[in-house]
Amino acid sequence: MEPIRRAALVNATITEIGKTGTLDVTVSQIAKRAGMSSALAHHYFGSKEQIFIAAMRHTLSLYGAGVRGALAMAKGPRGRIEAIIRAGFSTTNFRREVVAAWLNFYVLAQTNGEARALLLIYQNRMRSNLVHDLRLLVGARAEGAAERIAGLIDGLYLREALGREVPSGEDATRQVLEALDLEIGAAK
Repeated sequence: MEPIRRAALVNATITEIGKTGTLDVTVSQIAKRAGMSSALAHHYFGSKEQIFIAAMRHTLSLYGAGVRGALAMAKGPRGRIEAIIRAGFSTTNFRREVVAAWLNFYVLAQTNGEARALLLIYQNRMRSNLVHDLRLLVGARAEGAAERIAGLIDGLYLREALGREVPSGEDATRQVLEALDLEIGAAK
């Protein structure tokens, strides 16, 4: 039962953060949404921050699985970069509650070392994956291009977190792919 309850609490955390748009949710709210007591939630995680970090790990795990799956099917360096971009804006990763969770995890990372470490792992992997294939497309400009593309991805998440409409992964993907085409074109 423990893995099932932990998963329920993690999903409830993401839902509650998405509903409120903030980390100002209580363990009681999270536990209630998961169908259990706040005492049980504390038993499994110890603190509200640990629940948030578990939710962050879950979100990053889903994102990583999506990227790995997309990369396995991609052909060539541009196809691999496109796969990374599309995975980030898939319906699994780019929905209102997950976007709100990402934004709030960035806030938590300012004061929590474990959250900061998780975000740095995400950022370093994103950058490394982009640079690897961009080197084949834009040569020495790869690191700068990777920073700009990753920054645009983060910026589109921020914009969606502040928006009122349902996030459009297709529109976000199109914008980043256009920026990728500009980077590739500038290298020629």
